[in-house]
Amino acid sequence: MIIADTPQKIELYQMLVLRSALKLEMMGLKMSKGRTAYSAIKKMFNLNGNRQKVLDTFNEIIETTKQTERE
Repeated sequence: MIIADTPQKIELYQMLVLRSALKLEMMGLKMSKGRTAYSAIKKMFNLNGNRQKVLDTFNEIIETTKQTERE
């Protein structure tokens, strides 16, 4: 079992959930009635572009965060 017990791990977990939600949205599903993961990611990380470009850029951000966490 993995425990997210630090602010950095909690933030990484939130990013992974948002990425999963964005992938679902790209397939036509919605996780909630509120704001979309696409708009949340764009606002939180100041990204622009269509869903695929935002996902690609967000994946790079997640990988960078993972590498920083390992160090």
